Amino acid sequence: MRVLILLVSSIFLCSLATLVQASCKGCLCVGDPCRLCSLPPMTTDKIVEDEPETCKKIREQVAPISSPPGTNEYFASLDKSTMACIKNGGDVIKNSRRSEAFPARVYCKPYTNEKLK
Repeated sequence: MRVLILLVSSIFLCSLATLVQASCKGCLCVGDPCRLCSLPPMTTDKIVEDEPETCKKIREQVAPISSPPGTNEYFASLDKSTMACIKNGGDVIKNSRRSEAFPARVYCKPYTNEKLK
């Protein structure tokens, strides 16, 4: 009986998790629908070929760093890259639920023409 209850509970939780993931809305969803760039730029970041113009401008204005979060260099670079994001029309998004897909603490949501609609 316990095994049956455990099995039913497991199936229920798995299906619930699938529904939640499938109904994900916003920028921090699988597939990176908003084409976010991490702040500050890091030397380990993977740069995609069709990187948004806002992200390119941030990389031009703020040199990528290799310092871990919490260091003085990290915070100085975070401040500069946050200002560069806003200056270039982006929105800053704090990531409170980090995952493998979105490991950074802060992201820049690049400017898109869709904001004007």
